[in-house]
Amino acid sequence: MTRWLDADEQHTWRNFLAATQLINEALDRQLQRDASMPHTYYMILVALSEAPARSMRMSELAARAQSSQSRLSHAVARLEERGWVRRERCPDDGRGSFAVLTDAGFAALAAAAPGHVEEVRRSLFDVLTPEQVRRLDEICVAVRNTLEG
Repeated sequence: MTRWLDADEQHTWRNFLAATQLINEALDRQLQRDASMPHTYYMILVALSEAPARSMRMSELAARAQSSQSRLSHAVARLEERGWVRRERCPDDGRGSFAVLTDAGFAALAAAAPGHVEEVRRSLFDVLTPEQVRRLDEICVAVRNTLEG
């Protein structure tokens, strides 16, 4: 039997979808305008910047970026063209490869970060109270824990 959403749940669901879509669009517009990169590229650069030796196995990077391996491979190819990322073969696995953040990529990320953080603040945190931020974090953790299993 289908458990349909009640009116309150339907209202909340639609507001959630609209809010997350609007935030993602605002972040993408800001990064395209100010750094000439889509939000997806920014998130890949962030993941690599936080990895040991600024290097991550492509399969792990795809999971971290919540992307398919083919979509990630295409994005990394575009980042390679810009000189921001390079690929290296896995020494212990001939089929695998690593994505490595270059110094130019780190510089591009560092240049883009202040505007991105300001847009995140403007789009989300500035409109919430500290208590709402705490509750939002609890909600997000609960959803992630369920979906990431």
